[in-house]
Amino acid sequence: MNAPLRINEALLIADRAFTPFQCVAWAPQEGTGELSLTIIDRTNTPISRTQIPSSAYTDPAQLEDLLKQARAELSEEGYQLQSWTMPR
Repeated sequence: MNAPLRINEALLIADRAFTPFQCVAWAPQEGTGELSLTIIDRTNTPISRTQIPSSAYTDPAQLEDLLKQARAELSEEGYQLQSWTMPR
């Protein structure tokens, strides 16, 4: 997957990257182009927050790196995620 991603594609990829947890995403109202991702557990408690600049979520390689980093941080905190690979 080398073509630039649209925001909806990036959101679907991010959501799948954090299974079995839920990924909630929104764009801040100031219009910076960033996406804010919050990962919540089964009790609706936020367990992680990540900011993704538009340059990263439109680039599949950068998005993959950021999602892998966020997954690794969750794993280090003891959260077990399902295996995931970036769609190609």
